[in-house]
Amino acid sequence: MASGGSGRRSGSSTGAGRSGSGRDGTRPSGKRPGQSGGQSGGGQRGGGQRTAQRPASKRGPNPVNRGKRPAAGTRRQVPWLLIGAITVVVLLAVGVIGFALLRSNEVSAWKPSSDNRDPSLAIPGVVTAQYQGQQHVTPEQRVAYDRSPPFGGPHDGYWAACNGVVYPTPVRNENMVHALEHGAVWIAYDPARVSGPALDTLRAKVQGQNYTMMSPYPGLDQPISLASWGHELKLSDANDPRVDQFISSLRQNQYTYPEVGARCDALGPGYFDPDNPPPFDASPPPANAVTMDGRGAASGAGG
Repeated sequence: MASGGSGRRSGSSTGAGRSGSGRDGTRPSGKRPGQSGGQSGGGQRGGGQRTAQRPASKRGPNPVNRGKRPAAGTRRQVPWLLIGAITVVVLLAVGVIGFALLRSNEVSAWKPSSDNRDPSLAIPGVVTAQYQGQQHVTPEQRVAYDRSPPFGGPHDGYWAACNGVVYPTPVRNENMVHALEHGAVWIAYDPARVSGPALDTLRAKVQGQNYTMMSPYPGLDQPISLASWGHELKLSDANDPRVDQFISSLRQNQYTYPEVGARCDALGPGYFDPDNPPPFDASPPPANAVTMDGRGAASGAGG
C-alpha cells in the first residue's frame, strides 16, 4: 500500500505538472516542457531592451558644469596678430592714397591752363619782365644783359642743349638765353655756396628731364637762381618747395615763351657742342655790346 500510495502521489504530481503545461491540460503543439517559461523570460528581457531604446527626455544643463570655463585646449583664440597686420596694411594704404591725392593736388595747382596761364605769378619772390624774341647775335658778339643771370633779351643764334643737361662748367649767357626762348628752365648756382647734397638735389631735378638745364654761375648774389623766359626766382635752399613750383609752372608753358614747339636737343659740333660749350665770360660787356632793345644785333643763323 505504501508503494501504491506513492504511485498515486507520483501520478498526481505528474498530472499536475502536465495540467500546468496548458490551461486545457494538453501540451502546446511543438513546444517542449519548460519552453513557454523560457520564452516568457526571453520576452521580459526583450521588453527590457525595448524600454532602454525609448528616446530620453531632454535634460537641462548639468549643474556640475554650470559656471565653468571651457578647457584651455578648446577655448577660442582671438587672432590678434592677424588683426594687427590687417590694420597696419589698411593704414599704410590710406596713407599712400592720401599722400598721392595731396601730391596730385599740389602739382595740378602749378600746371598752366587756359584759366591760369601763368601759375608762377603766385610764387613768392618771382620777378617778371617783358622781352622781345627772335633777336639773334653772332657767336662773336656779346649782349649787355640787364640781369645776372639773364632770363630774356637778344641771344645767340644757336641754343644751348636743354634736354636735361647738367653742365659741369659755366656756359656762355647768349646760348643759354636762347634755350629759354624755346621753353626751357635754367637752374644756375653759385659753386662757392652750393655743393654736396644740395647740388645733388638740384641735379636730380634736371637730369633726364627735357627742357631743363643746369650750370654753375660764379658771382651770384644768391646761392641759386631759376630762370625761364621773362621769369626769375632766386633762392638760398635747394630743398625750397618753390623750386618744383617754378619748374611745374614754366617749363614748356606755351603761354610764356616765344617759340612754342622749338627743339631743345643739341645741335652738335660747329654749332653748339654740349661736351665743349662756349665758356661764360664774367668780364663787363664791351662798348659795342648789343643792347637789350636789340640795337647792334645781327641776324645770326639759328632758330
